[in-house]
Amino acid sequence: MPVFILDEQPIFPPVQDAEPDGLLAIGGDLSPERLLKAYRSGIFPWYDEGPILWWSPDPRFVLFPADLKISKSMRPVLNQDRFSFRMNTAFQDVMEHCGKVRRSDQDSTWINPDMIESYTRLHKMGYAFSAESWQGDQLVGGLYGIGIGRLFFGESMFSLQPNASKFAFIKWVNHLQNQGVKLIDCQVYTEHLASLGAKMISRGKFLQILADNLDDTDAIKIG
Repeated sequence: MPVFILDEQPIFPPVQDAEPDGLLAIGGDLSPERLLKAYRSGIFPWYDEGPILWWSPDPRFVLFPADLKISKSMRPVLNQDRFSFRMNTAFQDVMEHCGKVRRSDQDSTWINPDMIESYTRLHKMGYAFSAESWQGDQLVGGLYGIGIGRLFFGESMFSLQPNASKFAFIKWVNHLQNQGVKLIDCQVYTEHLASLGAKMISRGKFLQILADNLDDTDAIKIG
């Protein structure tokens, strides 16, 4: 299938037209309108240099909050005072730390200055959130993503201390479950998230859950 070239209009082709690897479209911009349209359609941006690449993989890697797995080794970490958990106190810092992470299967990061600027705008609009692990006054781990309706779309994690990102993730998933969130989108497979209970589902099932839980497409309520 051809890969679609986007213009200035925040419109995407049907996700069923994506390439086998999930690539759907190229181009466009990172405006809040286009980004929110993408997430509401089951699409996310992921690129390095050059034009923006938009993806909708099949299958999709997700976590149902009730399926969260907490290992025996993590339980003492959660019950000790090694880390403290905060939400949305250092959103841009979390993104910048995630952007510095070098991953074994990637030569560089997709979290460039344009991404940081665009998602920080969404954060100020109430659609992007950070979950953070702190040691005293030091940010040592965390994650960020987009919340719409009863869904959270995870984007990236980082850790400067052992288990710091896991601590933030577990605390965040528990919080989201208490807020009525039905699904956490993890996008593509990682062994780390699989160990925490994430699994593959079909794109069709993912899109149905998306449609059932968008409500009025308002930002997720984080109390």
